[in-house]
Amino acid sequence: MFVTRFYLHEQVKRTRFLDAERSIVSDLRVAVVGAGLMGADHVIRIENRIIGAQVSAIVEPDEGRAKAALETAPNATWYPNIEAAIAAKAMDAVLIATPGQFHEPVLLPALFAGLPILCEKPLTADAASSLKIVEAEVAGGKQLIQVGFMRRFDAGYQQLRELITSGKQGELLGLHCAHRNPSVPEGYHNDMLIFDSVVHEIDVVRFLTDSPIKSIQVRHMKRNALNFPHLNEPILALLETESDVLATVEMNVSVQFGYQVKTEAVFQKGIAEIGRTAGMTTFFDAQIATEEHVTFKTRFAAAYDTQIQRWVNAVHKGTIDGPSAWDGYLAAAAVEAGVKALNSGIQEQVEYAAKPAFYN
Repeated sequence: MFVTRFYLHEQVKRTRFLDAERSIVSDLRVAVVGAGLMGADHVIRIENRIIGAQVSAIVEPDEGRAKAALETAPNATWYPNIEAAIAAKAMDAVLIATPGQFHEPVLLPALFAGLPILCEKPLTADAASSLKIVEAEVAGGKQLIQVGFMRRFDAGYQQLRELITSGKQGELLGLHCAHRNPSVPEGYHNDMLIFDSVVHEIDVVRFLTDSPIKSIQVRHMKRNALNFPHLNEPILALLETESDVLATVEMNVSVQFGYQVKTEAVFQKGIAEIGRTAGMTTFFDAQIATEEHVTFKTRFAAAYDTQIQRWVNAVHKGTIDGPSAWDGYLAAAAVEAGVKALNSGIQEQVEYAAKPAFYN
C-alpha cells in the first residue's frame, strides 16, 4: 500500500511538473517594440485576449510611453532598445510596432538572435532595405518574419478570397476598393497616401488575386479643401495585377463621417461586396441612419486578434502563419512604383527581384 501511495504521490508530482513545464512552454514571452498607438494596443491585446503569450518586455526609447504601456503589462520590463532586451534574454519572440523607417534596425538584431518576429507593415521603408532583410533571413536558413498585413485575417476578406478561388461566380474581372479615414494628423503628407495607406490595398489585392501588382497609376479627384493645405487628396489609384485584374482604390483621408474600408468584386456571373458596417441601422424622421466605425482599431479589431493568435500558435510550432518577408518586399516594391505614379501622373511599372527558392 505504501509503495502504491508513494508511486501515486510521485505521479501526481510528475504530472504537476509536466503541467508547469507545459505552461512555461506555452507562455510565449513577447517583446513589443514601440509603445505608440499601435504598440500600446498590441500590449493590451496580448495581455488580455491572446492565449499562450504574455508581454515580457517593452522596447521603447521614450520613457513616458514605456511607463504607460507597462501599466497594462505588469510583468514586463522596460528596455530602451532592442539590443538591451536581447542581451537580457528578455523574450522568446518580437512584435515590431514602430514606424516603418525604424523597422530595419530592429529586424536585423532580432534575426541574428534567431527570434521569431511579427513586424507591422511595412517590412521596411523601401524596396532595397526590404530585400536586404529578405537576404538576411535566407542566409539564416529559417523563416522567422511574419509581416502584419492584418486584412488577410479579416473574415470578410477571407470569405471573398474563398469565393474567388471557388469559381462559383465565374472568373474575377475586377475590384473596386474604398479606403476612407475621417481625418489624419497634420504630419501626414502626400506620399503617405501610398506608403502608409494604399499599401494595405496593394497587399490585399495580391492576396485576393494571388497575383503580384505589375503597374500602378494614380489620379487626383477634386481636392478636398477641408483638409490641410499641403495634402492633395482624395486620390484614385489603379492597380493592375499580372493576372490582368484591375483594381480601383479610392484613398480618402478626410471623409469626415467615419472610418470605412470596403471592397466590391466584379465576377463573370455576379457581384460580391465586403466591408459595409455591422453597426445598428435606425429609421427616424423620414431618414435611415447606420452607424460606422471611426478608427481602424475597431474596424479590424477581430482581424488583429486573429492575426496575433495565429502568429503565437505558429511560433510554438516553429513556423509562421501569414505574410512572409518576401510578401513584405513585394509590397515595398509596388509602393515605390505607387509613390512614383502619385508624383508623375502616369502609369508606372513595378519591378521585382527574382524570388528566392527559400520562399517557394
